Amino acid sequence: MNTLPCETPSIGAAAALAANFQSLVPVLETARLCLRAPHIGDFKYYAEITVGPRGQHILEDPTREAAWYDFTQMIAGWTLRGHGLWTVELKSNGTVLGFVLLGFEPGDHEAELGFMLRAVAEGKGYAREAALAARDYGYAVLEMPTLVSTIEPANTRSCKLAERLGARRDLKAEAAMPDDILVYRHPAPERQA
Repeated sequence: MNTLPCETPSIGAAAALAANFQSLVPVLETARLCLRAPHIGDFKYYAEITVGPRGQHILEDPTREAAWYDFTQMIAGWTLRGHGLWTVELKSNGTVLGFVLLGFEPGDHEAELGFMLRAVAEGKGYAREAALAARDYGYAVLEMPTLVSTIEPANTRSCKLAERLGARRDLKAEAAMPDDILVYRHPAPERQA
């Protein structure tokens, strides 16, 4: 897959400024994972997920260019709304496993908890661990009133993960969506079992 010129990291003062902005994104740690600010070098993993077969439920236009716009839009959430995309990596060796998001995209009626991991991370509980950390941060620290995950019906793996996180389908919210999208509502901490 060919890289785009925009994927080239900055150098000098521009690189230092980017690092300063990245340092403002909260770092969340779990037993095995670190959720940190995305770096430009993480885009290759974002593209691997969104442009490849794993991305069939993510981008309408599964091209590297569309993935770049989606990646940067998710990161921009940090400066515009105070929440956004985290890169999920293994604490033990820094391997990038994927991404988790507290986001608000065009068309969303409320903030969304999103998750997408690379194939190498599948089946090890990493997605649940990362999503729980982001969800708990959203509710406890950012004081978000609600969180949902919007999922295409064919994305059964994500539907099962939302259910393992304690989320339940919200048929009223689904009726307000313009597309055939399932809306899973995540319980606030005081309502979790």
